[in-house]
Amino acid sequence: MIASECAPVAKVGGLADVVYGLCHELEIRGHDVEIILPKYDCMRYDQVYGFWKVFDDLWVPFYNQSVHCSVFFGFVHGRKCFFIEPHSERHFFNRGIFYGHHDDPERFAFFCRAALEFMLRANKHPDIIHCHDWQTGIVPVLLFDIYKHLGMTHPRVCYTLHNLKHQGVTGEFILRETGLNRPDYYFHPDRLQDNFNRSAINLMKGGIVYSNFVTTVSPTYAWEIMHTDLSYGLGRTLQVHHRKVGGILNGIDYDVWNPETDSHIPQRYGIASPEGKYANKEALRHRLLLRQDYKPVVAYVGRLDHQKGVDLIRDGIFYSLANGCQFVLLGSSTEAGINHYFWHLKNQLNDNPGCHLEIGYNEELAHLIYAGSDMMLVPSLFEPCGLTQMIALKYGTVPVVRATGGLKDTVFDADYSHKPPQERNGYVFHDFNYRGLESAMRRAVGRWYSYPHLFRELMINGMRCDYSWNHPGQHYLNIYEYIRDR
Repeated sequence: MIASECAPVAKVGGLADVVYGLCHELEIRGHDVEIILPKYDCMRYDQVYGFWKVFDDLWVPFYNQSVHCSVFFGFVHGRKCFFIEPHSERHFFNRGIFYGHHDDPERFAFFCRAALEFMLRANKHPDIIHCHDWQTGIVPVLLFDIYKHLGMTHPRVCYTLHNLKHQGVTGEFILRETGLNRPDYYFHPDRLQDNFNRSAINLMKGGIVYSNFVTTVSPTYAWEIMHTDLSYGLGRTLQVHHRKVGGILNGIDYDVWNPETDSHIPQRYGIASPEGKYANKEALRHRLLLRQDYKPVVAYVGRLDHQKGVDLIRDGIFYSLANGCQFVLLGSSTEAGINHYFWHLKNQLNDNPGCHLEIGYNEELAHLIYAGSDMMLVPSLFEPCGLTQMIALKYGTVPVVRATGGLKDTVFDADYSHKPPQERNGYVFHDFNYRGLESAMRRAVGRWYSYPHLFRELMINGMRCDYSWNHPGQHYLNIYEYIRDR
């Protein structure tokens, strides 16, 4: 695995959970897996065991010079990880944050070259190199146009797209920096030239074109990026390469997210004893100073940004409070304007005994919210996979979601799904507006009040779902075997 994140040592979002969870599952199935990451100054060193320097003389070609690097090794909760540290005045990964600098494309293009150079010098010839998102999109380009000719003829590349909104669009100088010194060759619509900006290259596009297989993180998102504007300009490229594109639903780690074993909640529970959930609901209200009423608790846990449907999150808060529900929110935004708005909302609702907005993130509180809430709101504009709804299902918290991406693949409407009744597990709406949200929430809240036994059935159906890494792990192994023999 070559990636920019891996939970819990270097985590910004779901990418980190996927890298860790998939690697764990592959190891359980008997495969040898190693992860190559940048050595960030801001990563969680307390999550690495046996951290030591294994390579101190790695010289990585970059522009017309070489950058001296060291490579460290350590176990991240049992996963074997290598961390590349460049000794450069550019301070590629010593900036206090993972992403967010103007030269991010250069930082991660360097990391890609360094990862392959390390593999070459360490004589590593794996069956599969698995890359993730735009940050590692140039790996297959470098592998097949440079490192194959240096002896790395064995590896095949699987490339996973986690979110096409971010593609690594940058200038042609990246080609000179990484040693791909044929700009006329790469500036071609069938190679790295961006489909919108003809004077730019697209690192994600390079990964799609040069990899042996392309996956994305749910079957519906795979269809959406091929046929709708959620491709953000890469639809034509994906259509050209459609024979090697597929969607595999992410899994979640049931060692972490499982109400039967969760150490963060006061009362553990499961399908055989769902009543334990109500002790957690009482504890959640006590912690957040909510009134102990006979009302359902609706929750939102996650980032606050336009992808997640911030306007509908706000609408969900006010709908809940006006229709006999309490509401709990845990989240924050990287956009100052959105953060400011929700702080304003928090102050506005501060004296309401049925509402608590927690701006920020707290892992322990997140577990308690999943365990203590009745419904989980996920009104995303788009959602490549989504982990929130799968965690909620495991905790018997009925998801109310918009029908997009992985949400559509995991949540099946209580009233209108084509699934049999025992497989229906939530509420789904289609239109990205208040009327769509209201239609689903009205049905969910109505069932909670009027048909509690049917609402309980939905809870049990959700807890019965298996969204572990077991199934996706096998799907990825099938792809690895498919491309290894070609």
